Amino acid sequence: MTQVAANMAGTVFKVLVQPGDSIAAGQDLIVLESMKMEVPIAAESAGKVVEVKVNVGDFVNDGDIVVVLDN
Repeated sequence: MTQVAANMAGTVFKVLVQPGDSIAAGQDLIVLESMKMEVPIAAESAGKVVEVKVNVGDFVNDGDIVVVLDN
């Protein structure tokens, strides 16, 4: 299992994946909004989405787990 963490504090603007989705390395999973900028969070490796831990509108801090992948 791989846990994908937020790389900065911000509000979840978009959730681009759902549990069960197969994803490729480098694919955007979540888009955060911080200081009016949209910042994507991408997968470091390919896998399958097991759990999405955030919803649109949630606030996350740097290091918070946002998606869990099964490699």
